[in-house]
Amino acid sequence: MIALRRAAIRRLRAWSARRHGSDTLPVTIDRRRIYILPSRFGLMLAALFLAMLIAGLNYNSNLGLALAFLMASLALVAMHHCHRNLLGLKVDATLEVDAFAGGDAGFEFLLGNESRIDRAEIEVRCTAEAQSAQDVPAKTYERVTVAVPVAHRGITQLNQFELRTDHPFGWFRAWTYVQESLRAYVAPAPRGDRALPSAAATGTATRSEARGDEEFAGLRAYEPGVALKHMAWKVLARGGEAAVRSYTGLAAQPEWLEWSSLEGVEVEARLSQLCRWVLQSEAAQRPYGLRIPGKELAPARGAAHCCACLRALAMHAIEAPQ
Repeated sequence: MIALRRAAIRRLRAWSARRHGSDTLPVTIDRRRIYILPSRFGLMLAALFLAMLIAGLNYNSNLGLALAFLMASLALVAMHHCHRNLLGLKVDATLEVDAFAGGDAGFEFLLGNESRIDRAEIEVRCTAEAQSAQDVPAKTYERVTVAVPVAHRGITQLNQFELRTDHPFGWFRAWTYVQESLRAYVAPAPRGDRALPSAAATGTATRSEARGDEEFAGLRAYEPGVALKHMAWKVLARGGEAAVRSYTGLAAQPEWLEWSSLEGVEVEARLSQLCRWVLQSEAAQRPYGLRIPGKELAPARGAAHCCACLRALAMHAIEAPQ
């Protein structure tokens, strides 16, 4: 039964994709996109209503017939409200996200309700294991984050996602498919015990009394001949000994994270070590470049450069899906 159900869902998804074609976000859900069927609980209630109807007819019980028709009418109203819960809803999404192997890719969705009716229990589903529900009050927009597990390095692509609801009673389930590709760039898990190439060289680096963008390294004892502008006057004013501000120029010196510096290490282990170096260099706010086979990124720093490096590691020797 499970295999038959999964096959039926695949066929329905494929048919929906052919029927509606590709979508361009944001999308407004109209009537033609919404599908609705009784849930398991709804089917059980339908069987119960049928039994009540047969019993009422068999025993000529007007009260039993009235109750059966009342419950059937309530079911029809519930079906209408379940369908209306999705109708007119606007949906947008972040199409590309970054993640690490073994973690989760957090896709963010924006649900918009411009009507005067509250929308309750709107569920966003990317896979059978990745879903999240959110209420969307009238005249508001709500954000929903769905965490999709990603086990391996590379690119994880989802060709569609689903909105569904079983509000108000769970007797019916309404759903729609949005045909938009979501892509997660899965970088290798940051692992490795090797020190940064620049960190290994700090013992031989010279500290300078520099100005401008160089990094403050602390105070040192005053020596005759030091320019007065480098004096730590506040320390002297507090009654301390004469001291001089010391700077290091290491922060301004770009460093290269080299594939060749990890000779003898297995490919995935190299990528994990490089990923760890990228995160360490970014945290230290020092310019860094990345050299791997077939890809070279010039030294820079910042969120955009870090993202480009992580995506380069994620896509190493992997062909991007179309």
